[in-house]
Amino acid sequence: MRPNKRDELVRKALDVFYAKGFHATGMDTLVKETGVSKTSMYKHFRTKEELIAAVLDLRDEEFRSWLFTRMTELAETPRGQLLAMFTALAEWFEQPEFAGCIFVKASAEFQDHAHPLYRQSTKHKQLVLDHLAELANHAGAADPQKLARQLLTLKEGATALAAMSATSAPATDALATAQLLVQTQLPES
Repeated sequence: MRPNKRDELVRKALDVFYAKGFHATGMDTLVKETGVSKTSMYKHFRTKEELIAAVLDLRDEEFRSWLFTRMTELAETPRGQLLAMFTALAEWFEQPEFAGCIFVKASAEFQDHAHPLYRQSTKHKQLVLDHLAELANHAGAADPQKLARQLLTLKEGATALAAMSATSAPATDALATAQLLVQTQLPES
């Protein structure tokens, strides 16, 4: 099924915001970079923030789908999938367009904790955390939430360092630490 104009606009805007930032990207830049007229943009979105919200929704859906699917493809067991997250991250970090986490960027640009875009960014992290906790629970962790928080901390740190260093090495370093956490917190199968 062919995507509609709104979907095409959101897809193109995602690429622009990811590369240039939210506040630094004005409507004139979006018009130029996406090839969509201002009239068409405002037909679908009353404000730039509405467009950003749609962009974050799309990225959340696509990123979680990709990450969780990739973890399942790389490992059969919940324990293995927790560790496979870092292999998947290394693959992401090696992509030419990789520029860090758009949700971290959004929360940095919209720092008021009550702002809808800040809350949307934290919701994404919560959904990733929930998935990791579910895997940790299925793997037999005594404290699945704690292990999930620790692994998410490693994921976020690796992502930030990979964006700053333009290398996938932080994923490998985080994997080594994750293996130690998993060894101490999960029973051997």
